[in-house]
Amino acid sequence: MSAVSPRTARLAALIGVPVALVASGAIVSTASYSAFSATTQNPTSNWTAGSVALTDDDGGSALFSATNLKPGSTGEKCITVTSTGSLPSTVKLYGTTASSTNELAANLTLKVEQGAGGGFGSCTGFVPAATGGQLYNAPLSGFASTYSNYATGAGAWVTTGAASEARTFRVTYTLSPDAPNTVQKGTASLGLTWEAQNN
Repeated sequence: MSAVSPRTARLAALIGVPVALVASGAIVSTASYSAFSATTQNPTSNWTAGSVALTDDDGGSALFSATNLKPGSTGEKCITVTSTGSLPSTVKLYGTTASSTNELAANLTLKVEQGAGGGFGSCTGFVPAATGGQLYNAPLSGFASTYSNYATGAGAWVTTGAASEARTFRVTYTLSPDAPNTVQKGTASLGLTWEAQNN
């Protein structure tokens, strides 16, 4: 192998310096300019849950507070239930907090109808629904045991989810004309609950 002369080594070193400068300049030149770019974007997504909501027009008052009943006594009251939920739902009626003494509930007939017209305090103008208007017509004592929760509830009123939909319910009681003497001083109570569940 032949030795590299000092002159050749100096020449190679001088040539290497410009090459290094050129490479360094290329790096600086590349870093001095931004790359081209482009984006596309979907607007912010949002989610809102729907609702089911029921109100009634009883103003916190019970339908009945009837006293001094005697055989043949009767009375009726109406209550309007309004759905304001945004989701279609099915509304059912069931009984709660039922109690009785001296078999009064067994001798009271309870009739429940759904329809339109009238409202709390007055059934004037009430018209039962042509289909499914009568929900119950039997002794008061059997209402809460027959319709005890949503699953077994009466009515199946289907709402559409419109801003406001209403049904009026007429409730009529009658103490049997043949009520026995044992019913005297008897008491009976029944709470009514309407519940909506979305379809």
